[in-house]
Amino acid sequence: MDLVRLMLIAHVTGEKPPELEQYDSREIRYHYTLLQDAGFITATFAEGNDVVPDEVMYVRVTWLGHEFYDASKDSKIWKMAKEHVLKPGASFTVTALLEWLKHEVRKQLLGG
Repeated sequence: MDLVRLMLIAHVTGEKPPELEQYDSREIRYHYTLLQDAGFITATFAEGNDVVPDEVMYVRVTWLGHEFYDASKDSKIWKMAKEHVLKPGASFTVTALLEWLKHEVRKQLLGG
């Protein structure tokens, strides 16, 4: 999920987070397919011989992708999500994670 967040940050802001350097291009291309499957982006791929595309040619962040970006862009909230929702051994869905993030953002906005 860290990679998903970093990829969305890069596409929404137009600035590549330095942390993306720790991931290889094959892993990033595979995660583009996951982002599309989750509805966070629409993309055009040059298909490869396996589940990883050879190239990602076009990416557009969807409304849902923007919601995830907005809810996860705050590093403090993201750290809390990793401690409470994404902790090892925990079972979660992307939808549950997004709802938890949005709830935390609302709490911050309302001062509590």
